[in-house]
Amino acid sequence: MTVAPHTGQIVESGDATAALATRHFTWHSEADTEAFARQLAAQPLLANAFLTLHGDLGAGKTTLVRHLLRALGVQGRIKSPTYAVVEPHEAPNLSIWHFDFYRFDDPREWEDAGFRDIFANPGLKVAEWPEKAAALTPPADLAIHIEAIDDTERKVTLHAPTPAGRAMLQGL
Repeated sequence: MTVAPHTGQIVESGDATAALATRHFTWHSEADTEAFARQLAAQPLLANAFLTLHGDLGAGKTTLVRHLLRALGVQGRIKSPTYAVVEPHEAPNLSIWHFDFYRFDDPREWEDAGFRDIFANPGLKVAEWPEKAAALTPPADLAIHIEAIDDTERKVTLHAPTPAGRAMLQGL
């Protein structure tokens, strides 16, 4: 038996999908953050998505969430859920839960707070510091990684591991 030489490149489909499911942005100012938030708010699949926000303290995670909630039509004060862990919001025809797991220490808090029920219901869920609750949350549709370069510039990487996330990524 003879083996024919292979001259073409072997490509695994998983690698190609992963490459397509990542995008990079540079935000030069808060106005760029706001413009991105408006684009994200216009994505139809956002209504039932789970977004995670990654980055150091001061990277701009909460700023992005505030711009996103405003773009979705949330009125009134938008405060950080750092101490409450979750802040619910209402927009026209949309329920939104903004989580901040920075102070999250005990997985029992997840069950006691009813987070499983929140994630089982329709609506947008946005989580800052998701790694603190990673074993308990579902996979993110979009994982947004923000790196502060200086006082105004941000390097942003979006990963979209789910079909809904990939569809939203294509719309940005």
